[in-house]
Amino acid sequence: MEFFHTLNRGVDKRNIFLGDKDYLRFVHDLYEFNDQDWVLDVGYRSDKPPTPARRRKLLVDIHCFCLMKNHYHLLLSPRIENGVSRFMKKLNMGYAKYFNNKYKRTGALFEGRYKSVPITSQSHFIHIPYYIHLNPLDYINPEWRNRIVKNPKTAVEFLENYRWSSLLDYIGKNNFPSVTSRDFLLKFWGGTKNYKTEIINWVRDMNLDNMKNLMLE
Repeated sequence: MEFFHTLNRGVDKRNIFLGDKDYLRFVHDLYEFNDQDWVLDVGYRSDKPPTPARRRKLLVDIHCFCLMKNHYHLLLSPRIENGVSRFMKKLNMGYAKYFNNKYKRTGALFEGRYKSVPITSQSHFIHIPYYIHLNPLDYINPEWRNRIVKNPKTAVEFLENYRWSSLLDYIGKNNFPSVTSRDFLLKFWGGTKNYKTEIINWVRDMNLDNMKNLMLE
C-alpha cells in the first residue's frame, strides 16, 4: 500500500474556512468527491456531516485528515492509478467553487497545486499520523513544533475536542466515521485505546526528529 501526505493552503496564507459550515462542507467534499464516478455539484446544502447514501467506487483511502483555518493535511492511499491526483483535483476545484460562490469572490483560493510527499520509510509511516493529528496545537501551543509543550494534559484535552480532524474517530469518538478508512492504521496500532495512549505519549515526548522531511508547511 502506498501512502501520500498531501497539503494545500490558502493563497497568500488566507483563511479558507471562515466558519463551521465551511469546515463541514469540506468534510462533506472529502466524502462526496472520493468517487470514480462524476459527482453533481451539491451546492450550499452540504452543511451537514456526510452520511453514507450511495455505493461509491473510491479513488483513494483517506486514512487521516486535519483541517486548519488556512490549510489542510491529508494522508491518502490510491485505490486506482492516479487516484490521488484525480481526487485532489476534484476536491480543490469543488471546494474553491463553493467558497467563491458563497463569499462572492473570484480568483484562486489555494496558493497553487497541492503539495504531496510519498511515505517511503517505516519511521515516516509511524510518525505522520501523529504529526497530522497534532497540528491543531498551533492554536494553543505553537511551541510544540520546537518540541515544547507547556501543559501536556491541556494539549491532549484540546486535541480530543478539536472537531475538524480524524483524531476523534481514531480514539473511539464518532465524529466523521464515514470519511476515513481506519482499519489499516488501527490494526497497526492495536486499536483505538492504544492509539490514544500513543498520542498522549507523543505529546509528552514530542519527538519530531523523524518528521523533518514530512513538514510541508
